Amino acid sequence: MTEESILEKFQEDAALKTFDLKHRKTIANNMGKYRNSVAAGMEQYANHELARSRASFLKTGSMLNLDKLLIEWETNFTANGGKVIWAQNGEEALAAISRIAKSAKARLVVKSKSMTTEEIHLNEHFESLGIEPFETDLGEYIVQLAGQKPYHIVTPAMHMSKEDVSELFQRHLGIEPIDDPAELTKVARRIMREKYTEAELGITGGNFLVADVGGVALTENEGNARLTVTFPKVHIAIVGIEKMIPSMMDLDLFWPLLSTSGTGQNVTVYNTILTGPRQEEEFDGPQEMYVVLLDNGRSKLLADHEKRQALNCIRCGACLNACPVYRNIGGHAYGTTYSGPIGSVISPQFLGLEKYKHLSYASTLCGGCSSVCPVKIDIHGMLLLNRKQSVEEGMTDGWEKAGFQVWKRVMLSRRMMNFGGSRLKQLFLDLLFKNSWSKRRIEPTLARKSFNEQWSKGRRS
Repeated sequence: MTEESILEKFQEDAALKTFDLKHRKTIANNMGKYRNSVAAGMEQYANHELARSRASFLKTGSMLNLDKLLIEWETNFTANGGKVIWAQNGEEALAAISRIAKSAKARLVVKSKSMTTEEIHLNEHFESLGIEPFETDLGEYIVQLAGQKPYHIVTPAMHMSKEDVSELFQRHLGIEPIDDPAELTKVARRIMREKYTEAELGITGGNFLVADVGGVALTENEGNARLTVTFPKVHIAIVGIEKMIPSMMDLDLFWPLLSTSGTGQNVTVYNTILTGPRQEEEFDGPQEMYVVLLDNGRSKLLADHEKRQALNCIRCGACLNACPVYRNIGGHAYGTTYSGPIGSVISPQFLGLEKYKHLSYASTLCGGCSSVCPVKIDIHGMLLLNRKQSVEEGMTDGWEKAGFQVWKRVMLSRRMMNFGGSRLKQLFLDLLFKNSWSKRRIEPTLARKSFNEQWSKGRRS
């Protein structure tokens, strides 16, 4: 898609969702529950700001020493029999995963929730190979049945009510109408349990890469990631290189911060560290384990000293819940894997600023995102830096440049500012904002007499 078509689609989808009252009601209800849970969860901290500062310090240090920590992590992971694949981009990752799937003679793949697999469009790739990808996270399973992408980094089906899910299950699974969420969950669980035992390949993401033990740390609430790892003979974890932390001892800081910021829990129900395939003395786990270390634009962002702090993100989703723009336009309108404030920072950097710079302008710059970030990323500051970069690299269109040149010339000349009187100026503003500002807002109205005119008259009298 061209830059213009991407922007037009974003504007159309954003307007459609903003005026969808059912959507807004569902999101307000679901996000309201999360906000209440997070507020209660924060009570576990005697000093939450100190925890945020420590997490920010550790993640920043990890990014500054990422080259050393990645080698340390690889050494420790391969010592336990694991295999590492370095992928510079999505194409390299998909090619490597295809080879593993072919070797495993995979016909069915079970997947736990993973944004990196969404980033490289893994499900579509498997389908093109004739392999069935099956999402085992309940939210991911729901949006997969609906033919949609995840709506939210943490809660993929946040935009759907229990009535929506019931109707979806009736249509695709042939069940009777069910009003109880617990019963709907049982329906999905019965289907999933069969898939675990049939799959030749299991795929997960990774919340953290732990350098000192060569581990992949997973955090979840449903136990599906553990089942995805346990049953299939081959396991692949696809993890962005920025997920690195130095030590297993750091998880006592990061796991609770991730859980509390995302869902309000003190810690999630299941927390697992995978350090390689099944060992001789172990009774379960995969016979082979691969980790795909995905770059896909991360090294480029790391090289930018002003914006690299965006890589500190631990994908808790707190900034999405705090963002007034996200709450109105929804996750799908962004048209990218990572939505909301942090997505508006990193997506233009990963996918190309020229095509996706508009996301960095889709913000009120209220600072709510930065205030809730558990690793203290200056998110709204990063959005301004993206805007600055787009201007400095000449990505603004001709009309915008001409408009600011005219504005600058008028503002530097009192004679031009006073020319024409208020009625002519009002007519000009009405024409200027007719198809932009005034489409959704009250038109700006000028005073009948400017301050300069009133001041001059006052001095003469």
